[in-house]
Formats: sequence, C-alpha cells, structure tokens
Amino acid sequence: MNTPSKLWEIGKFLIGVAQGHIKADLVVRDVKLVNVYTGEIIDGINIAVYRDRIAHVGTKIEHTIGSKTKVINARGLYAVPGFLDGHVHIESSMLLPTEFAKAVLPHGTTSVFADPHEIANVLGVRGIKLMLNISNDLPLRVFIAIPSCVPASSPEFETAGASIEPRDVGRCLRWDRVIGLAEVMNYPGVLACDEKMLDEITITLRAGKVVEGHYASPELDEKLSAYIACGISSCHEAIRRIDALERARRGMWAMVREGSAWRDLHEVIKAVTEYKIDSRRIVLITDDRHVDDIIYEGHMDFVVRRTIEEGVDPIKAIQMATINTAEHYNVDMDLGGIAPGKYADMLIINDLSKIDIKLVIAGGRVVVRDGKLLVSIKRPKIPKWALNTINTNFVGPDDFKIRAPESKDIVDINVAEVIEGKVITKHVIERVKVTNGLVNADAERDLAKVAVIERHHKTGNIGLGFVKGFGFKAGAVASTVAHDSHNLIVVGVNDEDMAFAANELIKIGGGIIVVKNREVLGLVELPVAGLMSLDSADVVASKVKGLQEAWVKVAREMISPFMTLSLLSLSVLPELRITDKGVIDTVNFRRIPLIVS
Repeated sequence: MNTPSKLWEIGKFLIGVAQGHIKADLVVRDVKLVNVYTGEIIDGINIAVYRDRIAHVGTKIEHTIGSKTKVINARGLYAVPGFLDGHVHIESSMLLPTEFAKAVLPHGTTSVFADPHEIANVLGVRGIKLMLNISNDLPLRVFIAIPSCVPASSPEFETAGASIEPRDVGRCLRWDRVIGLAEVMNYPGVLACDEKMLDEITITLRAGKVVEGHYASPELDEKLSAYIACGISSCHEAIRRIDALERARRGMWAMVREGSAWRDLHEVIKAVTEYKIDSRRIVLITDDRHVDDIIYEGHMDFVVRRTIEEGVDPIKAIQMATINTAEHYNVDMDLGGIAPGKYADMLIINDLSKIDIKLVIAGGRVVVRDGKLLVSIKRPKIPKWALNTINTNFVGPDDFKIRAPESKDIVDINVAEVIEGKVITKHVIERVKVTNGLVNADAERDLAKVAVIERHHKTGNIGLGFVKGFGFKAGAVASTVAHDSHNLIVVGVNDEDMAFAANELIKIGGGIIVVKNREVLGLVELPVAGLMSLDSADVVASKVKGLQEAWVKVAREMISPFMTLSLLSLSVLPELRITDKGVIDTVNFRRIPLIVS
C-alpha cells in the first residue's frame, strides 16, 4: 500500500453505522449507482456516509438515518466515484494548489496524482515540500510523486535551478501523501543502466511505491521491454494507438492524455475502440492543463466526456478515471469506487454520457452544487525564497543577434518546427539569406528567433535558435514557464521587442508576456518560482484569455500556443529543442550548431 490506509481509525464506527447502531452523517437515497468494480449500473441504491467514509451501500437505508442525518434524494440521478487525475503538473495551471482545488472540484476531480517537476527544477526539494504543505487539508486530495529527473537532462544540454539525488528521493518517499517516483524521462539512461536513474527506481520499489514512466521513443519492441523490465509501471507519452496498445500488452498502465496543447485522446483511445482491448489498464489524465481551459472547458469531466464521445462505453470511461487510477497507485483500498470503507468522494450526475454534474461530495461533505463551490479555501502565505527567483541580468537587442560565418551570403540553419496540438517538434533545415553579416527572423517564411536565457544562477548563458510553425508576423512573446528547467524563453521576429519582453519579466519576477512595438499587449504575472500566480483562478483565467487575444495580434491562431511555446526548450522530447546551451538534437542526444553551413 503506497499511502497506508487510515481505515482502521474509523472502522468500528463504520461497522456501527452499517448495522444502524450509529446514525449516518449523510445519506444519498435512491440513486443509480455506477459500480466500477462490476461494470454495472444498479438502480434504487442508498449510500450511508459517516464522517469522511462510506459505511453502507445497499437497498436498505432507514436504519442508518437519524434526526441529524443529512439526506439527499437522488432519484433519477447517478452516483459516480469522484474523478482521479492520474498524472498532472499543478504548476502548469499557473495556480497554487489551493486555487487549483477551487478550479477543479466543480468539474468532479476529487483527487490528483501530481508531479511537482516544474517547481522542483527551480527550487529543488523545498519546492516539493512547499507544494505538499500548501495542499494540506484541502477538499481535493493531492498525492505527490517525487520528480525523477531534476535536472531533466545533462548539464551539457541545459542549466537547471536545482538537482535531486537518490538520497533525496529516499527521504521524500517517507513523507505523507507521497505515492511514488514521477515520470522517468531519462529513458536512454534507463536503457544504459545509468546508476543514478536505477538507484532512484530501486529506492522507490524497495519502499513499496510506484514508478511512473515517460517513454517518448517510437521504438516499441525490445527497448520498450527493457524500459518496463526495471519496474516502471505506467507511461503517459502515448501519441499513437499502437503506443497504448503495446504498453498495455506488456502489463503497463497506458495513460491517455488530453491536456491543453497535447490532444492525444482522439488517436490513442483507438487502442480500446478499434482493437477492443480490455480497458482496465487504461488511465485518463490531463498532464498539463491551463487555468482558462479548466474554467471554461473542464478538467477530468472534460476528459471523460471526450472519451465517451470517441465511442467508449460511459462505464468504461468512468473506470479509466476512477478505479483504474486507484489500482495503479495502490490506493484502491481508499479511493476509486463507491463501496463500504472507501472515502466518500462521489459525484451525483444527471446525464451519464454528458457528465452533467449536480453535486460533488468530497470527504463526506457536499463541496459543490450546480457548479458552485460551497466551501471556503484559504489562500496560503508564500515564503520569500519562493518569490523573485529570476536571477539574471537585463538583456539588449544585440544579445539576440545571430552572426553568420564571414563571406557567407546564404546559410543553412537547423530549425525546430512545432506541430499544433503535439508535444514533438520536427527537425528541419532551412536555407536563409545573410543580411549585413546577420541571420535574421523572417515573418514571411514563418521563421522566428528563439532565445533561452539562463535565469537561475546568473551565468549569462543565452542559447539562440530558430522556430517555425507559430506564424509570427510581429513582436515577441516571452515566458518563464519553459519546460523543464524553466529558464526564460523568448520567441519573436523583432530583436527590440524580444529584449523588451524579457526585461519586463525579469522586473516582475516571472510570467508570460506578449509584446508588439515595445508595448505590452498581454501579461500574466507568475511570481511564485516564475511558474504560479498569487491570484484567484478566475483572475488568472481572465488574464490568460487576454494573452490569447494578444497572441493573435503577433502570430497565427492555434491551440494553446503558450503551452507549445513552453516545450521548445524541453530537451528530452524529439526532435529538436533550444536551451540556454544552444540547439539540441534530442533524437541523437547531442548539441549541434545552429548554422549548418
């Protein structure tokens, strides 16, 4: 059991409630139970709750009702277990865990399995502890997996803000609500039996906890087997139906992702709808989801709804977001279903196929009614060391100039081409003209400059490159959300605007900004580690909406452009990335020159 169940603390009271010797605190009467254990819908069921646990599920209920019992008449409605997000980076919402809870609870998410990889790359172990502390005593259950790759790649490729060693992993695994080791992105290291990587995995398995995967290679035969063989039990990097199929066939939990920028569900779920495999090894996740998408579109309710729209039976789709996830993390004694002894986390739904949520019950309390949050969640105090983390010098336009070799009028350059709605980039070579000895951005050819400014240790590193696919026509965009090391990334077609955008973020301690002609068109301030806001979800969502409106004034309209932008420096994903150390070929894992010839 990863996080030991505390059922024993309340067991004798649940026994009493189930037999009527003690009266229930809450009863849900006459509901259609979606039983994720048997795959049935059972009408006329009653559910008795004592404190935060379910005591009784059955047809008889009067014996549990007393004068102080709150009774919910749910005739004609469905009872569904609270949704579990099987893999999420809370920081990617740009919200603190408290504000994140306020945002996702109305969408039926009652538990999340979070990887604080982003803040860990900035602040190390104390960043992880900060996320745990902030998420204490929330109506949303927040479980933490300890980041496995901090830094995410070799110091040769990029500069991170912190490092986490195997001894740190061992110490963190003893903390409450820590359920395992987060996504093992260094799959080449696993295959090469890297000592640090295998030590972290061994420590986690010895602690009886789960090791999550991140296998981003298209190779699915002996290398995938080798990766799984060391004890890695899940992976969320499936982008093709065959990826999910081969993971499930090898005993892995195949995670299906529907985030903000990476909409993989349509293709990957075909492993179930077309191959007709048993869906009990499939887990639904969001991974990275911006606050505006959560507020306006949904969270796990959206992912379940999309799964049903793709042709999956509603009960199976619900299993993928409840009991499957709980079983993967070995917390199914407490979570994942509506049954005696389980936490009273459940949804009362009007329409099963549309996931129309009327009530959200978390820990035995009605916390949401008709989309309105009914509980108060206090905003935490953030320590000073987690603020003002942008440690770099101001920059000027000359810092973004790219000089060509002498006597060259035309050069070939390595370019990263982004693909809308996907995490991967294409490595392409473009032939460009040299003007006054410089290689410049070219809006007409959709060729923008990228600069990654090291922002943790004031090294002065600035990596320069080119990107296509964003359709920049003017201005610049900058962000301190730049996976995974979260250096300051700037993209644009104007050196003056690029410098202005970068300097504005340095001044305010982090965020995302859109600039045109040295004028701020859109801005979200993210002072907590340069990743999260101090504002409420509604305020941040409004600012992000303003960012989206500003984006189309400088570039082409696209799905979640800022999330795509943030991945340009992620040096563990194929095929080409730009970091503070320069251009990285992430297929062959080597630094390469920007100018080919």
